[in-house]
Amino acid sequence: MSMKPLLQVQDVRVDFAQGKGQVFQALKGVSLDIHPGETVGLVGESGSGKTTMGRVILGLTEATSGQIVFDGEDITHASHARRRTLGRDIQVVFQDPFSSLSPRMNVQELVSEGLTLHAPELDALGRLRRILVTLAAVGLTETEFPGLLQRYPHEFSGGQRQRLAIARALVIEPQVLVLDEPTSALDATTQLQVLQLLQKLQRERGLSYLLITHDVSVIRAMAHHVMVMQAGKVVEAGSFEQ
Repeated sequence: MSMKPLLQVQDVRVDFAQGKGQVFQALKGVSLDIHPGETVGLVGESGSGKTTMGRVILGLTEATSGQIVFDGEDITHASHARRRTLGRDIQVVFQDPFSSLSPRMNVQELVSEGLTLHAPELDALGRLRRILVTLAAVGLTETEFPGLLQRYPHEFSGGQRQRLAIARALVIEPQVLVLDEPTSALDATTQLQVLQLLQKLQRERGLSYLLITHDVSVIRAMAHHVMVMQAGKVVEAGSFEQ
């Protein structure tokens, strides 16, 4: 593992105004480092601030103070245009593949959406090749699912839909994936299959993961480094064993 973190979050605070001059402190000075090829697990109960942390990294929530550095570049207050291009490097997989995939788009449209924006250098054939390679990498092939590219999300099971959501994030070849409760909508067997897939993809592609979950068994299976959050602060950090 390289010594230099790929992503550094330093002393980040997030305050939300709550009317009548009240302020809710969602994050109270949180720091974390993610190295290339590493999974950092963020665990805590609902309302602990872990999802806000994910949103800050994705640029969906503005930090009140602190600093976020990605690959040596300060992206804390990146412009809207820069944030769009950062999407090529930092992608997200949400917990519920039902709501994160548009039911009106077929597989080809869903998976190619990010390529139009982030890989304009690819021609139609290059895009198609990238889509098929990525779908195969998550275990979705034309052999198993005839007419795969023209199918719609409702034609797949929950686990297959989550694979589709992972392919959609992976197709633009990001370096970091924010996994927000990636298996909580799935049954135990499917959960295990998706976790094994994520581990395999990490090994093959050197991906870094920020894994947000309340499920300790998911953390045990996946995380190299664990941070326990409570009321907007990191209260414990170390290896899973610690």
